[in-house]
Amino acid sequence: MKKIAAVLLTAALGVVLAPTASAHPGWAATWAASPHEPTDVFGPTWGTEGFDNHTVRQVVRTSGGGPAVRVRLSNAYGSTPLKLTGATVARSAQGAAVRPETVRHLTFGGHRSTTVRPGGELVSDVAFLPVEPLQRLTVTLYFAGRTGPATGHSFATATSYRAGGDHRADASAAAFGEKSESWYYLSGVETVDRTPRRDVVVAFGDSITDGAGATVDGDNRYPDELAERLRGRKNVVNAGIGGNRVLNDSACFGEKATERFARDALGQPDVRTVILLEGINDIGFSNFPIDCALPNPVVTAADVVAGYRDLIRQAHAKGVRVVGATLLPYKGAAYHTEAGEAVRDEVNAWIRTSGEFDAVVDFEKATADPADPDSLLPAYDSGDKLHPSDAGYRAMAQAVDLSVL
Repeated sequence: MKKIAAVLLTAALGVVLAPTASAHPGWAATWAASPHEPTDVFGPTWGTEGFDNHTVRQVVRTSGGGPAVRVRLSNAYGSTPLKLTGATVARSAQGAAVRPETVRHLTFGGHRSTTVRPGGELVSDVAFLPVEPLQRLTVTLYFAGRTGPATGHSFATATSYRAGGDHRADASAAAFGEKSESWYYLSGVETVDRTPRRDVVVAFGDSITDGAGATVDGDNRYPDELAERLRGRKNVVNAGIGGNRVLNDSACFGEKATERFARDALGQPDVRTVILLEGINDIGFSNFPIDCALPNPVVTAADVVAGYRDLIRQAHAKGVRVVGATLLPYKGAAYHTEAGEAVRDEVNAWIRTSGEFDAVVDFEKATADPADPDSLLPAYDSGDKLHPSDAGYRAMAQAVDLSVL
């Protein structure tokens, strides 16, 4: 029956459902989380220890819809094979609960259990679960044995749930008594694309793209707000990592942008446009030493621009457009200095005037306090003078000219 259903769906949509292809014109990214090494730098997570006879339930919100989905899992930073006993996808209900009639067991090459090699990723077979734009989905993973440290995304601004034993098909939330604000192993959700090309937009950057300061479970990050403006006309996925930098790797804040760009941005199915907002940590970290982020060299505007040019070259080589975003005001932030302010001003001037980006979005102008342009507008400040509030993220999304996407 499953084979017959796949044939019928393929015929109806005119696409090929290739379950192991990393990118295929019949699929479009609808949600993503950039993986990195497990870390507790943002607070305690389950990632550093991993799982052992645990069920992990994770809730995401799609940006676009489609008649079927598949799920992407990452073991990019695992040193041993990841043995997944089973997984399900379903439409979300309240908290850890799901709608029982929508539960679908995921398969991988026709099998419910699978193994993801160290450093690798795996894409599920098609799951016949129609989804709508801006709909919450729940992905549940069960690990019967010990996983070791878990590749994931520590700063999720969303609640994940854990239960002892196998509860992958539970509709109820009763067994899920533990909570975390991180994602584990789950790196993408993709939908069948009815059109030859949906023009997926990837928001690429650091914690401001990741959504630091936004309401937990509110889906108020600026890429979420942008997805709401587009409402399925284009998908928007988030490739932000808190603390990430353009020019330097980190054990806690991910690989540098120039290294991870190919995987996290250009590797998204149906990507057409990237919004690049990154560089403030390169400028600020030299004045805010963090052991796990060493080295913390002082950077010049020319250094940051050289990184941008590398990213633009990578994107254009793949036929992908890059929208350059100006760096937000950060006066009063823990790592603000007058010297850093001068570098930010020079970088922003280059973004606006160089003509090297395909388009520009002026996030600085959209979020600055008119009375003190080097500072965030108080209503747009989450409280640390660096990360926007929900209202600030909404203002950022409103500043994007949709025609440039």
